Amino acid sequence: MSFFGGKPKIIGMIPAYNCAHLLKKAYEQVPKEYFDDIIVVDDGSTDETLTVAKTLGVKVFTHPHAGYGGNIKYAIKQALSLGAEYMIEIHGDGQYDPANIPEAIKKIHTGNYDFLLGSRFTSLLQPLRDRMSLVRYVANLGMSFIDRLVLRLPLSEFHQGFRVYSRNLIESVGLDHTSDDHLFSFQIIAKAAFARMRVGEISVRCNYAEEHTSINLRRSVVYAILTFGVLLQYILAMVGFHSLLFRKESKNRITA
Repeated sequence: MSFFGGKPKIIGMIPAYNCAHLLKKAYEQVPKEYFDDIIVVDDGSTDETLTVAKTLGVKVFTHPHAGYGGNIKYAIKQALSLGAEYMIEIHGDGQYDPANIPEAIKKIHTGNYDFLLGSRFTSLLQPLRDRMSLVRYVANLGMSFIDRLVLRLPLSEFHQGFRVYSRNLIESVGLDHTSDDHLFSFQIIAKAAFARMRVGEISVRCNYAEEHTSINLRRSVVYAILTFGVLLQYILAMVGFHSLLFRKESKNRITA
């Protein structure tokens, strides 16, 4: 039974990949009373992640390794098949503080958002206090400044892992032709901007003091370069040169 009675069905999605030693602790920190259901989606882990997941008492799904984006897309499809109206991404390594979940759900119930993202930069110096590296800090600020100028979304940060996806968002912009790697996380924001979806943010904290599974520096650089390619596609689509990522029928969509 839903904690909110007749309110929209909310499913927590825990994407997991080779985080067997972190998964149980991350799950235990989740405020479960706010969810109608929680699922763990294993991305073909080669350690004991799947075994640990099956001890948690939740629905568990697995598939051959596809990458971060591929795993999130698989999780979204499974959550939609279970009747989810909103899907909250909860990292299996416990990097993002689950204490922000109640605030996210409160915003969901206003009915004013199709896509809700967490931001570590609503308090500008907090990421440094949480031990984010200076290189990552400066890169996030610079990239988000450019993203904000191009996409014209009211976000202080564009490159983080706490997200609330709505059924309306996914059914409107689609998941086809998006990356199976980390680039998916930026592509879906750009697609939401192109389709004029209602996008908002909440403040989140991130734990850099303990072990987590973030991508390494080399892959982060590749990711950053690829995001500029997405922005270029977005600009071209806005002036009429559409692509598979930015479909013509999505432009100027206005949600009810």
